[in-house]
Amino acid sequence: MTIDTISVDELIKEFKLQPHPEGGYFREPYRAQGVIKKQALPSPFKGDRNYSTAIYFLLPQGSKSMLHRIPSDEVWHFYLGGPLQLVTINEKGKVEEITLGHNVHAGQKPQYVVPAGLWFGSYPAKGTQFSFVGCTVAPGFDFEDLEMAKKEDLLKQYPQAKKIINFLAT
Repeated sequence: MTIDTISVDELIKEFKLQPHPEGGYFREPYRAQGVIKKQALPSPFKGDRNYSTAIYFLLPQGSKSMLHRIPSDEVWHFYLGGPLQLVTINEKGKVEEITLGHNVHAGQKPQYVVPAGLWFGSYPAKGTQFSFVGCTVAPGFDFEDLEMAKKEDLLKQYPQAKKIINFLAT
């Protein structure tokens, strides 16, 4: 098996990936031992958080990471496969589409930071068999902080983002 011929099934097996609630597959290989106490964190954190966490994240062709948000910055790192479309919606409803990938001459980015509190989702670019990326979150990720988008609520708040909301929200 080489990087050029690796399959989705081989990545799932090799990296011991599991289904993620927002879509795709993941595994968390890193969680910092240090902890930030809840009293030192701003709202909406609901408890103590590790300094940082990191996951592997795989989106096979035809899958998507549904719109969601967290109260931490999330750094995305591109590893293998084809380009990944990362979409954010800011507090004013402006949609930004970023392409993660290795072809920097085509405007692709090998790394991108989604600021805390923004709605975001992702999907493999057209013609991509899979996108294998990593996500680093600080303060560390906790499922208690994950807020999945509700399509009806977002459409009322951001009607100008209707196309992407209909595509990446339930």
